Amino acid sequence: MAEVFFVFLQKFKKMALNCGIIGLSNTGKTTIFNCISNTKAEIGFATKSNIGMCEVKDERLKLIDNISHSRKVIPATVEIVDLPGLSKGGQGVGNKLLAEVQTVDALIHVLRCFDDPNVPHSEGSIDPVRDMELVDLELQVRDLDLVTRKLQRVEKLLKNGDKDNKRAFEVLSIYKEVLENMQNARTADVSEEDKKYIQDIQLLTVKPIMYVCNVDDASALTGNKYTEAVKAALHGEDMVILAGKLESEIAELDEDDRQLFMEDAGLTEPGVNRLVRLAYSTLKLQSFFTTGPDETRAWTIHVGDTAPMAAGVIHSDLQRGFIRAEVMSTEDFLHYGSEQAVKEAGKFGVEGKTYVVKDGDIINIRFNV
Repeated sequence: MAEVFFVFLQKFKKMALNCGIIGLSNTGKTTIFNCISNTKAEIGFATKSNIGMCEVKDERLKLIDNISHSRKVIPATVEIVDLPGLSKGGQGVGNKLLAEVQTVDALIHVLRCFDDPNVPHSEGSIDPVRDMELVDLELQVRDLDLVTRKLQRVEKLLKNGDKDNKRAFEVLSIYKEVLENMQNARTADVSEEDKKYIQDIQLLTVKPIMYVCNVDDASALTGNKYTEAVKAALHGEDMVILAGKLESEIAELDEDDRQLFMEDAGLTEPGVNRLVRLAYSTLKLQSFFTTGPDETRAWTIHVGDTAPMAAGVIHSDLQRGFIRAEVMSTEDFLHYGSEQAVKEAGKFGVEGKTYVVKDGDIINIRFNV
């Protein structure tokens, strides 16, 4: 791929995915966070957030580099924010925490699904479904307050007869009713177009959410009675079973020892890899690649993004001066063994501004600024 492309790669600043870990205290949130981000945040009661980075494991990146032999290989990354534990009735960090939750793209709700008499539960017993409802309620109360306030502002504007204000009032009323019935805002029957009326208030329960059942080591493969209860309560919503303590031990090992340890535990991969893939799926994200002598790199975009939008993820200048995208699939590159061979096979595409990028595309952007 053309050298001119790579002078811009070092300027990449944009964070593609940002997930916040929420849950009650003593659920294993920080243990899960340390596994995902490979950091050493202190476990226990916290009043401020921990922030870490997680690499997105993608075997295609290594296979591409086996052909390109780049000086650097850079995976896509996810920012993970471990938020302080919530408590019933908004005690503890309260509104400050809920304001922090507003800034993330998606939520990872950790539920305690293990027994341990040495780690007391804030509610006195282990019941992950109850815990899920408690946290949901805290977020719903916050959202209801935000919706009610905006409704009051919009209501004052109705007298001017503006149709947009009238529609805003109708949509906000739908969300208010949903939240008053103790349902999450994401369940509201509202079109994508009408969701614009709540963008400015950043509702918490409208965010995509994934549930992590934190289990004991013995339940890592099959789950337990607690995970079964969660599964039944979620009615098909996304959940992952992780043994936080086991995952933390895996994260401490080097690559060779890690593989042996997982085989002994009956695992094919660390559970956190499954969680990151679920995050991509939940947020409708995908990866494309750039490759050349300097580096082979994975980039994250939304499903449905066009070539200029993908160019903008790399650098705004590439999107502003976009001319065309030179595209080949990872499968073709691996099959034919070089860019030239892909061209000779007639599998190399030159695409314009309307091209919708596919997962696994290897792209070179031609531009002029």
